[in-house]
Amino acid sequence: MSRAFKLLVGLGVMLALLFSVACAETTEMAPETAAEETEKEAMAEEMPEESMAMTSRLDTVLERGHVICASRNDVPGYGSVDEAGNNVGFDIDLCRALAAAVLGDPDAFEIRLITAAERGPTVQSGEVDMLVRTVTWTTSRDASWGNYAQTMFYDGQGFMVPSSLGVTSAFELGGAAVCVTSGTTTELNMADFFRQNNLEYNPKVYEDTDVVLEAYESGACEVFTNDRSQLAALRTALANPEDHVILPETISEEPLGPVVPHGDEQWFDIVKTVMGILIYAEAYGINSTNVDEVAVGDNVKAKRLLGTEGSFGQEELGLDQIVGQTVIKAVGNYGEIYARNLDNPDGVQLPREGSRNALWSNAPCTDCPKGGQIYSQPLR
Repeated sequence: MSRAFKLLVGLGVMLALLFSVACAETTEMAPETAAEETEKEAMAEEMPEESMAMTSRLDTVLERGHVICASRNDVPGYGSVDEAGNNVGFDIDLCRALAAAVLGDPDAFEIRLITAAERGPTVQSGEVDMLVRTVTWTTSRDASWGNYAQTMFYDGQGFMVPSSLGVTSAFELGGAAVCVTSGTTTELNMADFFRQNNLEYNPKVYEDTDVVLEAYESGACEVFTNDRSQLAALRTALANPEDHVILPETISEEPLGPVVPHGDEQWFDIVKTVMGILIYAEAYGINSTNVDEVAVGDNVKAKRLLGTEGSFGQEELGLDQIVGQTVIKAVGNYGEIYARNLDNPDGVQLPREGSRNALWSNAPCTDCPKGGQIYSQPLR
């Protein structure tokens, strides 16, 4: 037998031994691997469906059957309780519009009552579908709280005092006790104003707006500071509204609008679109009483909004083709919502004409940008 042949035989024996060892190891490991696979399958069965695949908020709302909005019931015009025990107001109607758009029913909503200080944590947790509680849009809140959908009311902070004090300007408030709601931009703006103008003051901070109002009315403080529209609304709730005056100075910018939790772009787009429907419906002359007539008319833009011609992304958003009709029939256009809640002869009276809360299309350029800032992305 040649030496080369012997070497080949030896190599063959060694390969055979190695192969047998590998097979043995594979055979020994197989039961453990099988057990691991069984365990993984069991864990997968126990794992909630939401953890295995991200569920969209739209799907969650559709399955739940109602929209959850964080809001309030302590400020007339924005969110308060009517004689029938219903929570009504400008912010409440924005929630109703969203419910009508997504579920076809403006009453398919739940209001989660929260304090001002709870607004951030509530929307950050994702426990509500929309926060709509006179929430000012700021850069830090946009970054850490959630996505601001649309400015629906332009406001600014002011001061209210008893007329008996004889005060005519905010610059005369040095040394005064000032009532304010905690956890708000109002509290921060107040501090900035008095510091900037070298005025001493005594802050009286309360968690709830209704408690602030009670403290002011009882004389615990001489001054009540809040957004000017809220001061006007809350003034109507005082025993003698004519005994109180809102000072002329506006010390801040307060763009107010709905906020949605971070993380779901489709839901963010839906809320923005619903707000746009309200605004453009007024611009196109569509209201809660003439929807059917306009839907078959000759206004191309109006027909697109109402879903009878063209599209503005309804299918991609997961909304019905005629969602515009559903929303406007249910709650009216932006102007109707505003008039019902914020310019009502029997309640809060905040006229829009000449203000920032007029439509952009109603603002003469000579007045820009002093008025007519209610505007939205085009629906097309």
